[in-house]
Amino acid sequence: MDAQTVAVITPAYRAQATIGATVRSVLAQTHGAFEHHIISDDGVDYRELLAGMGIADPRLRFHSSGKVGGGSTRARNMVLDTLATPYAALLDADDRFKPQKLERAVAALEHRPIVATALEVMSADFISLRTVGAGPDRVLRASEHKWVSLSMDTMLVWDRRRADARYDPDLPNMTDLDFLMGLYRTAESEMYLGTPLHDYVKISSSMSNGAGFTERMIHSKTLLLKRLEEGFYPMADPAATEAIAAFLRLSLEAEKLYPQVLAQRPGALFEDTIEPMIRAAGH
Repeated sequence: MDAQTVAVITPAYRAQATIGATVRSVLAQTHGAFEHHIISDDGVDYRELLAGMGIADPRLRFHSSGKVGGGSTRARNMVLDTLATPYAALLDADDRFKPQKLERAVAALEHRPIVATALEVMSADFISLRTVGAGPDRVLRASEHKWVSLSMDTMLVWDRRRADARYDPDLPNMTDLDFLMGLYRTAESEMYLGTPLHDYVKISSSMSNGAGFTERMIHSKTLLLKRLEEGFYPMADPAATEAIAAFLRLSLEAEKLYPQVLAQRPGALFEDTIEPMIRAAGH
């Protein structure tokens, strides 16, 4: 195994329509030392499905969660428990990597144990909607991350020898932030790449504020905030607990406003609601 091999972890649940583009984005990486672990959480044989699309490569590794709808968190944990690679990366089954994502992340891991990147937010048919966190490359302390990366946190690549964590399978949403705070136990800072290197595809429920979506997000953010206030997440950066808690308080206010914004502007993104609030708060 190459000393810079990255394990890319992709749970797949009803991903037949999207998994081809996701896997092709990994196979197109300029950094070729990777294993792409695809975990079927729906009983589908994704090896056979991809082969039917003309996609086959010895770096693709196929697993089954043994369940149907067991959850992406459990699927990811299953693979994380068995990895031998020094590095790991996250990729949802409807997202994509830009071609230089792994190359640039691996180079940055020489300097910090975690790498996060800016995002390009995409519609389901890969029309660019906006970017999140674009700007210069820089070191961010854990206390600074969410004020820059104000959307999801599945863009992570990390050195498992210097920071490691597992997912909380009982958390309904915000699982990536929970996981990141686990990495922050031993990692005080990260390298943040301000070039959008990760395509974040907005699923229909988040695009349209589908039934119950806002309520689930409020529930999860409230739970994470309570955990932070109770000291559930010990972090190497002493300022991180209060900074992330402050972000979640502001994010909860944005969640309350978001349905009104959607009513006035159908298709509006949550990021468009929270970003001006973050700027107004001085971040």
